[in-house]
Amino acid sequence: MKFRAPKPDLPGFQLTPMLDVVFLLLCFFVTTSVYSQWENEVEIQLPSADSSVEPNRLPGEIIVNVAKNGDIRVNGRTLSPEELGEKCRALAAAFPGNPVVVRGDREASWESVLRVLDVCAKNDLYNVNFASAIPDEKPADEPPPAVVR
Repeated sequence: MKFRAPKPDLPGFQLTPMLDVVFLLLCFFVTTSVYSQWENEVEIQLPSADSSVEPNRLPGEIIVNVAKNGDIRVNGRTLSPEELGEKCRALAAAFPGNPVVVRGDREASWESVLRVLDVCAKNDLYNVNFASAIPDEKPADEPPPAVVR
């Protein structure tokens, strides 16, 4: 009598390692998206204030940068006041009470910062904060103390 050898099982698709990888990728992208919302324009020089403290950032807050030439930048894009108004209107409709942080350059005109405040107020965004730099222990333009021997 002739016996047949059993057919070997074909390797199947392993679902558990695939779900582990997808979960880790999801955690990575969620984490990086939260930190990308806190981006700051590097070339903006904030004015310093003695009452400045390190902020507790909230997810979803919008950061509006006002450059020294008056340009309004949000998420790396230069916007006109009308485009900023559209973004603020959509933000106020989706998330009422969402915070807005205005980062104005120390050499920017007050008129350009006031324009941003006006756009926020017209679109029902009243939770507006101003960013300022924490002052150094000694001013940068002050010469170092003389060494006495």
